[in-house]
Amino acid sequence: MPNLKVKEYKKFEDIKYIRKDGIECWSARELAAVLEYSQWRNFQKVIERAMIACENSGHDVIDDFAEVSKIVEAGATSKSIKDYELTRYACYLIVQNGDPRKESIALGQTYFAIQTYRQEISEHFNQLDEDRRRLIVRGDIKQWNQLLVETAHDAGVITNEEFAIFQNAGYIGLYGGLDVEGIHDKKGLTARQKILDFMGSTELIANLFRISQTEEKLRKDNVEGADEATKVHYSVGKEVRSAIEKIGGTMPEDLPVPEKSIQQIEKEQMQRLRDKAKKGKLLLDE
Repeated sequence: MPNLKVKEYKKFEDIKYIRKDGIECWSARELAAVLEYSQWRNFQKVIERAMIACENSGHDVIDDFAEVSKIVEAGATSKSIKDYELTRYACYLIVQNGDPRKESIALGQTYFAIQTYRQEISEHFNQLDEDRRRLIVRGDIKQWNQLLVETAHDAGVITNEEFAIFQNAGYIGLYGGLDVEGIHDKKGLTARQKILDFMGSTELIANLFRISQTEEKLRKDNVEGADEATKVHYSVGKEVRSAIEKIGGTMPEDLPVPEKSIQQIEKEQMQRLRDKAKKGKLLLDE
């Protein structure tokens, strides 16, 4: 099954091309086919919704959705049709606004989400050290985990035992069969140490997408019952793992364990802030 997913993700790679300025791009016409939109007018509506989201995010729509002409053969003649040169961010917005019932859309969401988030980190967080990156992504995970708990509860994951099974399923999918106990053993953690607090930023990002995409799928698909919700969590974790495999990443269980926990980093950061505040106060007093 993982090999099948890798093959599906490859479809997005196969239609990618690199512009002269080094930017990765996709043709909207080709992307429509991969996402199984047979009617251009239907895909055009998705593009328009994505453009609105792009504008609301503060991006210049023209930069991410460049309108171009494409020549196609029509019998003995040829004609020019409208196309768009899409950046990775544009593709991400398109799959986020596509028909969630399509499996191809779900695959696209996972594929472009991981890539886009990593790209944003390299572009916007490149001045941050690893500890600060870990703090930022761990903060995002805390918020999404809370949403996931609520959404899973609404789906029918009620008892503590059901939630433990549900939570384990996501890890098993993402970590190639390892459950929470297995991950603890693999990483040399004690039972009281939280796995998420001993992850580097790369591993945290993978888990962030496992959590956020599971929450979204449970909600959009109106999943009912603890067993069905657990299957969804496992499936999403497995898809994220397949995406990592496709882009040549290191499997999460093989990533190094940071020396410092999230709590240690937070304590050090708080101490620096206190020291800075003290110093400021003394200067004012003088």
